[in-house]
Amino acid sequence: MYRNSWLPEVFNDFFNTTNMPKANATAPAINVLESDKDYIVELAAPGLSKEDFDVNIDNDGDLTIKMEKKVNNQEQKAHYLRREFAYSKYEQTLILPDDVDKDNIAARVADGVLTVTLPKVAANVQKVARQITVG
Repeated sequence: MYRNSWLPEVFNDFFNTTNMPKANATAPAINVLESDKDYIVELAAPGLSKEDFDVNIDNDGDLTIKMEKKVNNQEQKAHYLRREFAYSKYEQTLILPDDVDKDNIAARVADGVLTVTLPKVAANVQKVARQITVG
């Protein structure tokens, strides 16, 4: 089974970290997918819009995802009898693998999911077949 060295560290630190302040005990669910051309990070974000997110590369070259629900006056007057998917404030930093093209990272929010696309750096593929000169 193929595994990236960065993946276990991401998941081990995701729920149990002292470096990340959380406003509540729950954290959004996260998926990380890999293809030949990119990595895809999906973060559950029900009820949030693109204005609620701040996604950037920090000074160490790591991906930082911050999310804070902007509450309007009408929502503040509402009284929830049960509320399970409210993430008022959340922050997560992911250590990126070396093969990520950090200049072309893209993020979008659709259908309650924040999707961050991390394209891989195109590897210089050398041709295996070649003529060898006999000396």
